[in-house]
Amino acid sequence: MATHLALLRGINVGGRNKVPMAELREVVTSLGHTGVTTYIQSGNVLFTTPERDTAKLASALEAAITGAFGLTSSVVVLSRDELAQILDRNPYPEEPNPKLVHVVFLNAEPPADLLDRIKAAESASAAKGSRDTVTAIGPALYLHQRAGPGAVPGRRERHHGDGQELGHV
Repeated sequence: MATHLALLRGINVGGRNKVPMAELREVVTSLGHTGVTTYIQSGNVLFTTPERDTAKLASALEAAITGAFGLTSSVVVLSRDELAQILDRNPYPEEPNPKLVHVVFLNAEPPADLLDRIKAAESASAAKGSRDTVTAIGPALYLHQRAGPGAVPGRRERHHGDGQELGHV
């Protein structure tokens, strides 16, 4: 039996796509998983299962969530080892403030066209004074926000997004 982490996109954000965690735990348990726990109202779920195919687990969770709550949520499932590997691959270990390094978890390595669009956006932001960088390694995008989340060159205030899809490394 392996422990897995399911990350649900867009759950309980800004008063939309409300999913009670007790009901989410019931849905995950109904799929035969054990040791099901959730983290606050984030849509992050820990569970244990003999199934090792994370794509199969994500697909089953997506279908069950749609059936139970009538909403579509992309789900990323990681084994404990996969999560540890992503954390170990952090390309910004020298950053002393962990709140400035984030990871976007993906179900697969990003396609070349997405990486091209990310690099173009990074270049356009750099031309405006941003020092943020994005590095893709395997099924993860690492974001280093050297000036902090939402910092805009030339402005003093910061704007923070909901961060549902981001986790601190």
